[in-house]
Amino acid sequence: MTRARPASAAQTPGNVAADIERIADAAAQLGVALTEPQAGQLAGFLDLLAKWNGVYNLTALRTREQMLTHHLLDSLAVVAPLRRHLQQVGKHAGNHPETYKARLLDVGAGAGLPGVVIAVCCPELQVDCVDAVEKKVAFVRQAAAALGLANLRAIHARVETLTDRYDLISARAFASLADLVALSIAALADGGAWLAMKGRRPDDEIAALPEAIDVFHVEPLQVPGLHAERCLVWMRKKTH
Repeated sequence: MTRARPASAAQTPGNVAADIERIADAAAQLGVALTEPQAGQLAGFLDLLAKWNGVYNLTALRTREQMLTHHLLDSLAVVAPLRRHLQQVGKHAGNHPETYKARLLDVGAGAGLPGVVIAVCCPELQVDCVDAVEKKVAFVRQAAAALGLANLRAIHARVETLTDRYDLISARAFASLADLVALSIAALADGGAWLAMKGRRPDDEIAALPEAIDVFHVEPLQVPGLHAERCLVWMRKKTH
């Protein structure tokens, strides 16, 4: 891995403590209780993203501040809704043997957003990040190893070729809702749900969904430090 350029103060190790504090504060605002190790892992992920991006062009955002607010904190905003959903459907650690892990597939995961963030915050989940771009998959694999995330796996493939099935399928800036459903429906387990991160409420995309798909909740998200509309669209297959 290429070394960070020391000329940039935003990339020096001295900022890690400040990153940890900001991440922990933002998590608290979002109703997410992070342990100190988890906040450290998220700060470490931000550090990796900033370092790798200069060489591998993982994201169009260039500053560490933008990566923090527009990527990491934006992804962190889905954690509390995700935890609530898992509790409602009974797929959380308290209801299962230790060997059970509910499975989440992050489609078009890119640099691991939100997949890596979810894997850090929800160790009870097995998170698979799938992307068709090899360099992005390599980055997620590096992040999993560097951060010690045994519950995170990166897959270099197109989502429609996968044969495994998942309790949850997430997507962020991937495609229209109709395209997301069409490409990933075979990977969704019975009783599973999609959670699609969007900007403003995508009423046109919702209207274009097949009749067999039920949008059962559109949840507004407030991302600390990000002055833009965000929402989470929850979908599932109709059972009748």
